[in-house]
Amino acid sequence: MTDALQPYPHLADALEGTLLDPAIQARPNFYYRELRTRDPVHYDPQLNMYLVSRFEDLQAVTKDPITFSSEQGYKAQTAKGFQDEFQEILRTHGGGFFPDAIKTDPPYHTRIRKLMESAFTAHRVKELEPKIEGVVRDIIAGVAADGRCDGVRDIAAPITIRFICEQMGLGEVDGQKIIDWSYAVVAQQSRMQSREDMVVNAMLIAELQQFLIAHIRDREAEPKEDMISDLVHARLEGEDTLTFPEVVSLVRAMLIAGNETTATAIGHLLVLLATRHDVAEELYANRDDNRWLNRFVEELLRWEPPSRGLTRMTTREVELGGTVLPEGAHLLLLWASGNDTDTVFPDPRTFDMTRENVGRHLSFGAGAHRCIGAALARMEIKLAAREIVRQLTDLELLVLVDEIRFVPTIATHPIATLPLTFRRRDQA
Repeated sequence: MTDALQPYPHLADALEGTLLDPAIQARPNFYYRELRTRDPVHYDPQLNMYLVSRFEDLQAVTKDPITFSSEQGYKAQTAKGFQDEFQEILRTHGGGFFPDAIKTDPPYHTRIRKLMESAFTAHRVKELEPKIEGVVRDIIAGVAADGRCDGVRDIAAPITIRFICEQMGLGEVDGQKIIDWSYAVVAQQSRMQSREDMVVNAMLIAELQQFLIAHIRDREAEPKEDMISDLVHARLEGEDTLTFPEVVSLVRAMLIAGNETTATAIGHLLVLLATRHDVAEELYANRDDNRWLNRFVEELLRWEPPSRGLTRMTTREVELGGTVLPEGAHLLLLWASGNDTDTVFPDPRTFDMTRENVGRHLSFGAGAHRCIGAALARMEIKLAAREIVRQLTDLELLVLVDEIRFVPTIATHPIATLPLTFRRRDQA
């Protein structure tokens, strides 16, 4: 599948644009290509950030987490322009301001990551497969007879929300509430908030934190077989358990990261299946071939990554991609652009799961901060893909591809609404 790379008619030159532009956010690939070929470490004055767009430069950054600080980059990005007020709202209404422990730098980050890994071992993820499969099957069956739905609201979001809530032991939670909380957290990295937006989103995060704190206090008193208990009582040999602020930040991150980006990936999967019926039928024909499915998921993640990019900040003057960056330079690592680098992935806008390096993409990041839940996300996407084509056929968009609406953010690439029609597949 090849996307048409069209320039932006409202700009004389793509590099005069900004990633804050909703038109560029919605269909960024032409912009990414211009960055990579003309200015691979590009300063965006409206963002006051350097956009890192080439695969090799992105790899260089992730291999040096001391020079390129995740902690400082994330801190500078969070609620940009309203940081003091944002933190005060959480202290007043949300039980406290809890910085994201997983976004810190080594060596502190190394301890945090080791404690979190107990919830994401390969064995545990494999054990979860039947549960994920059951969730996906039920949700697809719930819409199959209707002939139409919103792919985000009725398929993608419910799959990831229901599963992560079950695994965290959160019980029955209103799915729309989880969506609202997720968007409120993601908005803090979006750079698209007005002050009014920030206040609304901060109050939603405060509500989220109070909800999670109640569950954390419950697990402190009475551990259960769930991921919150795993974190509350996680311990490395010879060390103390996580502190309360660390647990709150990690449980919050687990809930949001455990549903938002995976739901975004499933949304892009639905677009692919609705616009390429040949791919959908090939997927159906290979639905029980695990190796084939794994390659399909990797190419989907490369072709349309759910995360646009993450931030870093330089801790010293350093040269990157031919550009000398001063100490304190704020970077946005464009994973999605790295996945489009044609010297690494020939003809990158073509959906081609036969690529020899199909798993080399940067959609989960790289280095010390590579996504800790990558294996779980892959499994959810794989099982969603298989079950969608088992139960549904002839998927069609009810809007043109160019009319698909996206949530405004520079951090991720989530679809806002995705109206679809389909037929229930004959299971005989």
